[in-house]
Amino acid sequence: MSRKLKIDDKADVSSRSEILQVADMVARDKGIEKEEILSAMEQAILKTAQMKYGEEKDLEVLIDRKTGEIEIYRILSVVENVEDPQREISQNDARAYKPDAKVGDRIEDRLPAVEFGRVAAQGARQIIVQKVKSAERRKQYEEFEHRVGEIITGIVKRVDFSDVLIDIGRTEGIIKKSELIPNEIFKVGDRIKVLLYGLNKEPTGPLLHLSRTNPNFLRKLFEQEVPEIYDGAIKIVSIARDPGSKAKIAVATSDSNLDPIGACVGTKGSRVQAVVDELKGERVDIVQWSDNPAIFIVNSLSPAMVTKIVMEESGNKVDAIVPDDQLSAAIGRRGQNVRLASKLTGYAISVTTEKEDAETRAREGARILKSFMENLDVDDMVAHLLMGEGFTSIEDLANPDVSDLANINGFDVDIATEIKQRAVNYMDRKRAEVKKLCLEKGVSEDLMSHKLLKLDLLEMLAAADIKSLDDLGALSTDELLDISENLLSKREAETLIMNVRKNWV
Repeated sequence: MSRKLKIDDKADVSSRSEILQVADMVARDKGIEKEEILSAMEQAILKTAQMKYGEEKDLEVLIDRKTGEIEIYRILSVVENVEDPQREISQNDARAYKPDAKVGDRIEDRLPAVEFGRVAAQGARQIIVQKVKSAERRKQYEEFEHRVGEIITGIVKRVDFSDVLIDIGRTEGIIKKSELIPNEIFKVGDRIKVLLYGLNKEPTGPLLHLSRTNPNFLRKLFEQEVPEIYDGAIKIVSIARDPGSKAKIAVATSDSNLDPIGACVGTKGSRVQAVVDELKGERVDIVQWSDNPAIFIVNSLSPAMVTKIVMEESGNKVDAIVPDDQLSAAIGRRGQNVRLASKLTGYAISVTTEKEDAETRAREGARILKSFMENLDVDDMVAHLLMGEGFTSIEDLANPDVSDLANINGFDVDIATEIKQRAVNYMDRKRAEVKKLCLEKGVSEDLMSHKLLKLDLLEMLAAADIKSLDDLGALSTDELLDISENLLSKREAETLIMNVRKNWV
């Protein structure tokens, strides 16, 4: 025989207070507010009351927060003309409940208590459980939403081929295989530090997205080990990681009395070693940040020594010139060092030896001298003077004012005027010749007018049957270098091809 729980107006104070005791106990166990438990109970009782009195009625259930007494009311709206007698009441009838009732008032008609049969009790219990779980999930989400970006500690609960499930208090987090350091192995029960980098609401509760490869994991580890970083005296400006192998961090400080690199390394390397141990041996290079890009790039290529930095006037590409015996250190194993330096600084860094740089500059210088001497009909000395002033093509000489050329050591106005006129005449002839060749070859207008193509290069492309921007974009760097006959450097060839390919996107 099933036992029925009956709640009526004659219920004693102890049974009423039992509701409050249950709410207190559940609130403590689940770590949620007592008010949410009582609200869930009210909804459960309301559901049972609607089964007895009819869902068409507007009912309201209240649990007294001091005594635990349950009150059930039917809510009626005072109207002039009653259309829905289940929810409305006329002004005359309303005055039986409230003598001064007027249209628009709300009448609360208290109803007799309801009995909780087995089915009703089960339904009420399900509603309460659902509401409690919903409140618990919301509490968990609120607990972690402000911790995104922090390191948290958990216990490995399950290990799959692709994921690791982490138990974190009353909720769980997941580490995808891509967020694990390569070759890192965990067993059930292991304690693990992870970065909380994302949080999703799920029907079963908040889902925590965890990582050990995220660059901010490295940042937070240093914050834990280096008080100067935590306090803000030292700032980690940028981070580049090859998880499990090597990382670079750039640090800066506004305190001239503080050595940011030394502070991060610690006494006998104790601070950085603690980070390395947590990262399972991942080596960390700590470099000084600088607002001067060239200095920052030199620092980023540590431990290699850099003798010169050549930066493009536009774009973010850089040539780093190193001694011949430093090439291996600058590039690193499988290009790791220069790749991390590029990521750290935001510049595409290309490493060249001093010997290669000297040979390239010698070839370029010889080409420019030959062009000046043959096409301007000047001697070796004049050609050297022009090149020494930074002129690298006849096209450059056709543009400046005569006064600029006259300021060159050994030149006067007459010489400057003559050289400029010869350059202008040469360019006029050259344009006519190249235009004729392009028309004969069927070169497209967009290729002929491209801003990065000088006449000499356009002539070479036309001669090689490169007739459109698509043809040019389809070339490899080596193919373009062969066509240009060393007119372009490798970096210039790469830049040109990538510029043309932007149109494809």
